[in-house]
Amino acid sequence: MPETADLLEEIATLKAMLIASEAHNLRKDERIERLEKLVAAFRHAAFGRRSEKSDPDQFELTLEDLETAIAAIHAEEDAEDRAAKRPAKLRAVNRGSLPKHLPRIEEVIEPERLTCACGGCLHRIGEDVSERLDIVPAQFRVIVIRRPKYACRSCTDGVTQASAPARLIPGGMPTEATVAHVLVSKYADHLPLYRQAQIYSRQGVDLDRSTLADWVGRAAFELRPVHDALLADLKQSTKLFMDETRAPVLDPGARKTKTGYLWALARDDRSWGGTAPPGVAFTYAPGRGGQHAERILQGFGGILQVDGYAGYNRLIAPDRIGPDIQLAYCWAHARRKLIEISRTGSAPIAEAGVTLIRALYAIETDIRGSEPAARLAARQERSAPILARIDAWLSHHRARTSAKSPLGEALAYIAKYRDGLGRFLADGRVELDSNTVERTIRPIALNRKNALFAGHDAGAENWAVIASLIETCKVNGVDPHAWLTTTLTAIVKGHKQSNILDLLPWNYASTV
Repeated sequence: MPETADLLEEIATLKAMLIASEAHNLRKDERIERLEKLVAAFRHAAFGRRSEKSDPDQFELTLEDLETAIAAIHAEEDAEDRAAKRPAKLRAVNRGSLPKHLPRIEEVIEPERLTCACGGCLHRIGEDVSERLDIVPAQFRVIVIRRPKYACRSCTDGVTQASAPARLIPGGMPTEATVAHVLVSKYADHLPLYRQAQIYSRQGVDLDRSTLADWVGRAAFELRPVHDALLADLKQSTKLFMDETRAPVLDPGARKTKTGYLWALARDDRSWGGTAPPGVAFTYAPGRGGQHAERILQGFGGILQVDGYAGYNRLIAPDRIGPDIQLAYCWAHARRKLIEISRTGSAPIAEAGVTLIRALYAIETDIRGSEPAARLAARQERSAPILARIDAWLSHHRARTSAKSPLGEALAYIAKYRDGLGRFLADGRVELDSNTVERTIRPIALNRKNALFAGHDAGAENWAVIASLIETCKVNGVDPHAWLTTTLTAIVKGHKQSNILDLLPWNYASTV
């Protein structure tokens, strides 16, 4: 299997060939075959078992280019078939399926004549039905609110008029659905506000970026109680995940950016049949120190699954005041260090470790979704012997490997966190890794890539609030736009703070 760098070089060469005139000297089937081999190689590099990719977007963009090139060649073939009046070739492609809930607009295409050559009338004996996916670009509309005024002709007691409906933006033009669309576009679809303004302008709606920013800020303020309720609900759990990611923030005084962090606290009990709904809450902090994790987790007691960042050690310090927290560590991080070593050349010791860890993951695949007791029993029977072999492998090679070498450092990492790495053998709720929370952080990275940085600490806090609610919608299978529209409307209408839990995304999911 070629390395990623070799694949990228091959793609650059192939693109040049496709553009250059001599590319047409290759037969189309040869070009397609070569492209398809590259697609397969890239899919393996991006998603194979040995994959620990640093930038998944690079793979996705490259695959898009390759598949687009294949489609262009197929289109060329189809054009030639039409010109020669040959039947079009049927190709196995994934066209997807069209959901039943989409509205259907039927078109009946009748023959030009319904009279037979013999003079008789033709009658219908059947039909062919096909469906095509159509799209109407987002359409703006104006809701005109009229409030008639009434007065009595017999007296002068005054004028009667209905009260104006409450608005999220006092005196502003957007409906709650419009604000929800802006939020979803920015935080779920990663479209910065200035790009949204450009899209709206193409439809003749001129909205300044600062106007959109005002809508986002006001919505974030109104949604903070829901975010706080989400965070509080998560901390009532006895098993959570935690991770942190960079959130660069503009520092106006220093005329540069500073590094803030979004800390993610996540719950997902589905792998062991837990009934608590999944969710994630982000909290902005100006740094990465363990004191921020301690502040966010105030009141939480139970198992916290994390990576090997030393800042979490503060949570298990003997003099810490608060409920007891046990740290479970992440085998994916341990494996990653070994995989990096094996990529640089022959590394039989590292590869042996990866094979052993892979065996643990194979067992987890078999027991995923089972109750904690069943998972624990299977682990004691099947995983414990493998972990004993890992311990023996670790002890044997640590004694013979330089502590300063990459392999020595990887082995020291596993030894340092061995107790927390083995916690899955004592509790059926514990996962092998913290990938659950890492998946929730990926959209943050995409927004960071598009927006580069937040404009202020307060902007990063708003980012945390809205991203939390949108990602919690997604893991619960709730349409973020529908939920935001409903929730913002309820808040504007005076939803009681005492019933704030009713607004959490999973409660919305149970009502639709």
